[in-house]
This record gives sequence, structure tokens and C-alpha cells, in this order.
Amino acid sequence: MSRIPRHPLVLAVKPVVEALGATLVAWDDREPGDLPLKWEGVEIAAVRMAPLHGALDRMIDGVEREFGSKLPLLSREEKQQAIRLLDERGAFTLRRAVEDVADAMGVSRITVYNYLNALHRS
Repeated sequence: MSRIPRHPLVLAVKPVVEALGATLVAWDDREPGDLPLKWEGVEIAAVRMAPLHGALDRMIDGVEREFGSKLPLLSREEKQQAIRLLDERGAFTLRRAVEDVADAMGVSRITVYNYLNALHRS
């Protein structure tokens, strides 16, 4: 296994890659589907996206990090904002997402649907 270079591009994108739940891989260890990182035409490393399995959990974790609190502890307004963020990130295109988000928030499915409907009306 090759080492990932400590190149300025790699260091710059590392926080974004980690926030996406992806990983950096050395150029020699890349696989089909990995996204190349190039600097002035030279391949430096690659980004391996996280598998779709667990994507909703990673999105929920990201929103909780942004709010600095678990979803059930958020105020009503913060829960509405969290639903907006999850919707913008495509969470509700995943199967059973409304039910899973409702469980994670400690609210009913109807509440999540109401928050989503309010977003799409405005």
C-alpha cells in the first residue's frame, strides 16, 4: 500500500473529504470509480467516495455536528432547519428516509412530512 503524499492539495481537501465520509487514497492504490486529485496535470492522490450504505446516518451525523447537538435535543425551529439541510443534501431520496429521520429526531413521520411540505411551499 502506497502512502498518500503530504501535498498542499491533499492537505487542503482532507477536511472536505472527511466531512463527506470519503477517504483519500494514494494514486497507486486507486480503484475504478475513485476521483483523481490532480495538481498542474500531475496525479497526486484520489478520493474514494463512501458507499451508499450508511449515507443517511452520515448525513444525520453531519447535521448534528453542525448544530452541536443530537437531533432530539434541538428546538422545533432547529429541527425544521435540520430537515431543510437534510432535504438539500438529498437525504429524502433514500428509501425509508422519512421514517428513519423521524426516529432519529424523536418525532412522528407526519411531523417530518409537515416540515418538508412547509419547505416546498415557500
